[in-house]
This record gives sequence, C-alpha cells and structure tokens, in this order.
Amino acid sequence: MSEITLGIIGGGQLGSMLAIAAKKLNIKTIVYCDDPDAPAQNFCNEFISGGYDDKEKINQFVNLANIVTYEFENIPFETLSEINKLKPVLPKPSVNRLIQHRLAEKDFVNNLNIRTTRYASIDKKSEIESLKDLLPGILKTSTLGYDGKGQYPISSVKEFNSLNLDLSKGYILEKLVKLKKEISIIITRFANNKYEIYEPIENKHENQILKFSKIPAEINQKIYDQSKDWAISISEELKYVGTLCVEFFIDRNDNLYVNEIAPRVHNSGHLTINAYNVSQFENHVRAVCGLEQIPLKKLSNAQMVNLIGNQITHYRNSPKLNNNEYFFDYLKKEIKEKRKMGHVTTLI
Repeated sequence: MSEITLGIIGGGQLGSMLAIAAKKLNIKTIVYCDDPDAPAQNFCNEFISGGYDDKEKINQFVNLANIVTYEFENIPFETLSEINKLKPVLPKPSVNRLIQHRLAEKDFVNNLNIRTTRYASIDKKSEIESLKDLLPGILKTSTLGYDGKGQYPISSVKEFNSLNLDLSKGYILEKLVKLKKEISIIITRFANNKYEIYEPIENKHENQILKFSKIPAEINQKIYDQSKDWAISISEELKYVGTLCVEFFIDRNDNLYVNEIAPRVHNSGHLTINAYNVSQFENHVRAVCGLEQIPLKKLSNAQMVNLIGNQITHYRNSPKLNNNEYFFDYLKKEIKEKRKMGHVTTLI
C-alpha cells in the first residue's frame, strides 16, 4: 500500500467508485458520511459516520487522512474550510462555495463570456411581474439542489403565484431552453495546469434524473470543440485540481449553454470505467494525490443506463450478462423510488 491515505467525504456510489479507483493505485481510503448505512463502507479501508458539524468525529477522520476530497457538493463550506486548515482539501473549498450557489455559479460562467440560459434571482412574489419574459422557466432553490430536487417548472404568472414557497430562502428563475439535447464534458485538471479531457457525453433524463449516457455524442464539430474549450476555461479560472463535470444544453438552433458545473466526479462519467484506459475516478485520485498523469485512450464506444429503484432487482436476481455488459451494484440496503441503485454499461 502507498503511504497516502485519501479521505473521502460522502459515502454514496461516487465515494464507492473513488475508493475502488484508489485501491487500484494502492492508496488507502477513509470515508466520512452522515449516513451510517452508506454503501461506500463496503469499498473503503476505514469508515466513520457522523454529522458534518460533528467536530470530534471530523477531527478523527482528518487525523487519519493525508489529503481530503469529496463526492458531492452540498457539504457546509465551514466544514471544508476547517478541514483545509489541517489537511489539503481538493478541490479547494472556495470552489465548492461558489458552485453551491446557483446564482453565483451562473454569474461566474457569464463573466467568462460563456453562455448560460437567461436567469434572475427572485425572493418576493411581486417580482414575477417584471420577470415575465423568463417564462416558461424553471424556478430553482439557489442552494442544495440535485437530481431535480428543489426545482419547479413554471409556465405562467398564475402558476407561479399558486406555489406555496418561502422565496426569502433564495430562488433563481431560469428561462427554459427549447431543448434539442443535453451533453456533459468531464475534465481532470492536474496541479501542473495540465488536463485530461473526455469526449462529450450525450445524456437523457427521466423525471429530472439522469437515465442514459452514451459516447460518442451525436453533435456537430462546432459543439464538440466549444464544449471542450468552455470546460477548460472554467477549470482554468477555478484553478481546479481533480475531476470536474460541466453539464450543457443544446437548443434547436444548435446553440450551446452551460447548465451546471459539478465540482466532482459525475454520474454521466460512469461509462469511462469501461470505455477508457483511465476512468474519471482514477484520474480524480491521481490529480488530488499528485500522482502521474497518464494520457487518455478511448477503448470503445459505450452507453450507460442508470438502474433506478426496483430496476436493480432484475440484475441482482439474474447476474448473467453479455461479454460487452458491465453491471455495478451500489449495494444500497434500501430500494427507494427515484433512488439510483446501480448502473449497466454496454460497450458498443
């Protein structure tokens, strides 16, 4: 085993796959999570469960790690900042603070002359009258949203006024794009300012949850190049270290828009485990731990399907797969509706 112990905050499937990638590189992992049943405990060397404001348990976690990273962005900035005083946290806590707030994130992207959908902050119902040109749109909480949580499609002022929400908590209204398709770019930036960047991934959502991803994406060369250039610009401006995902919309006129930035490994990149020589997870571990950068090589086209809720049952009961199929069970104890339980990648 390497002398490095990587601390991972968050114990879901992304934490699990980071731990698996670290093990391949002979790096020990310790996972910290507020869920005592977190599935990542099945894959890491050590596991500590506690709240993200539990200073005693967090200190125990930090003392066992050399470097700390995280699998999701909704961790209190104060927690990451305190940890960073003791051990390096990568990506930097300041990156996480920016991405946690949708309005700040969109302002940041626009300031790089990168297109987003039109948007405005809204904290009083009376403000909707001056924002009617953003309808139809999506009202989103400014913080703590993922997989469609905290999002409300709005088609009219009447529909907006019928919502029973405390707008003072902070919301953003985004104008709907006449959507043609969605893609994502996954990029790993190393501390020496060098990159490994995966080709654009085409994505489809069901009920606002990612269902299907594939490479190659069916897009033109302009969008292919522009999406990569924008992802590099964002990573560079953030002085990012690790794997990052930029999610994009493409409208019916083939205009590209940044939708969101995920400062972490990403669901759409699960297919990189089987389709590339180095997965997004291994690249993240390599970057944050200061290991050698290996040039990316695509091994195969691929498609990935998320198994949501009871869809996992068939694969758990019938493990027979074709030679080009790879099933990953996240080992979550409880099957819930709209819960990501596993995925299947098919090489094509």
